[in-house]
Amino acid sequence: MSKETPSVLAFERKLDPSDALFHSGDWTARNDDRDWTPVRLQEKSVRGTISNRLKAAEQDPLKLDAAIDKPNLQTVDVAALPMDADTLRVRFTLRVLPGVGQPSACNKADYQKKLITLAQDYATRHGFRELARRYAINLANGRFLWRNRVGAEDVEVEVARFQQGQAALVGRFDALSFSLRDFNVPSDAQAQLQALADLIAQGLRGETHVLLQITAYVRIGNGQEVFPSQELILDRGRGDKSKTLYFVGAKQDGIAAMHSQKIGNALRTVDDWYQEAEGNGPIAVEPYGSVTTQGKAYRQPKGSKDDFYTLFDGWMLKDKVPTEAQQHYVMAVLIRGGVFGEA
Repeated sequence: MSKETPSVLAFERKLDPSDALFHSGDWTARNDDRDWTPVRLQEKSVRGTISNRLKAAEQDPLKLDAAIDKPNLQTVDVAALPMDADTLRVRFTLRVLPGVGQPSACNKADYQKKLITLAQDYATRHGFRELARRYAINLANGRFLWRNRVGAEDVEVEVARFQQGQAALVGRFDALSFSLRDFNVPSDAQAQLQALADLIAQGLRGETHVLLQITAYVRIGNGQEVFPSQELILDRGRGDKSKTLYFVGAKQDGIAAMHSQKIGNALRTVDDWYQEAEGNGPIAVEPYGSVTTQGKAYRQPKGSKDDFYTLFDGWMLKDKVPTEAQQHYVMAVLIRGGVFGEA
C-alpha cells in the first residue's frame, strides 16, 4: 500500500439528525399530540445601555456621560411559551446510517481497501457498542436541548423507532437523572438505555434500518423564554436586527427551531478520552478537540499528539494501532464525517 494519504478523502456523517421543532403545551397533556401549538418568533425593540469595556481614552467622565446619554437601540428576535403553557416540546428525527469507514470519495484504491478492512476489524472487535451507548446517553439526558435544559423543573425524553410508517416506543427517560459530566446510567434506566444503544449499534453495523423520533418535554414555566438556534448573519446592514432566531416554514407562520448541526454537536459530545478530560468532562468529537466557546483545542498535533490526523495516519500508514480508547475516538470522527484528504 502507498504510504501516503490520498489527496481526496471524504466521509459522510452516519448520525443524521433533522432540525428540531419547538411546540408549547401543558406538562399534564404531554401524551396528547393535539394539545401542542407551534412556538412563534416575535420581534422586540429595546433601548440598551453602554456596558462594554472601555478603552483608557474613553474613560473620561464627560465622554462616558455623553456616550451613556446616547440610546443603544436594538431589535431582536425572541421566542417564549404563552402564559397558558408551562412546557416546551422539542422534536426531531435521527437516521443511523451504515458504512462507517467507507469513504464517499477517495482517489487511492489501495488506501480505501485498507481503510475498509480496518473499520470492519474494529466493528468485529467492538461492534460500535461503546460509541452507541454514549450516543444513546446523549439522547436520554437531553443534552441536545442546550440552554433549554438549564433550570428546568422536569425533562422527559421519549425515543421511538419508525418501522413501516409506525412508531414504536424504545424508551422513556427522566433526563435530569443523568449527569452531563459523565456517562453513568441510573439503575432504573439501564434496560431501556441498553435497548436504545443496541439499536444504534445495529444501525451503524448495517444490520437494520434505524430511524428514530426523539421528543423532549421540558417543564420550564408559563410564559418563559425558550432558546431556538440563532442565525449567523455575516453581512448585517445598519438598522438590521441584532439577533435573528431560526425558524422553519413561511415567515408569517414559521415554527421556532434548532439547527440540525447543533443537534449533531450535542449527540457527538462523547469524547472524554483526551488528556484534560478529568477536569472538563466530555467534548464534541472534532479532529483537533476544538471547543469554540473556550477558544481551545484539546487535541494538539504537537505536544499531546492525540489529534485525529496523528492517530489516523499512524494507524493507516505506519500500522501504529492506537489504544482502545483512541480507536473509539478515531471511529467517532469517521461517524461525524468530513474532508480529511492531504490537500
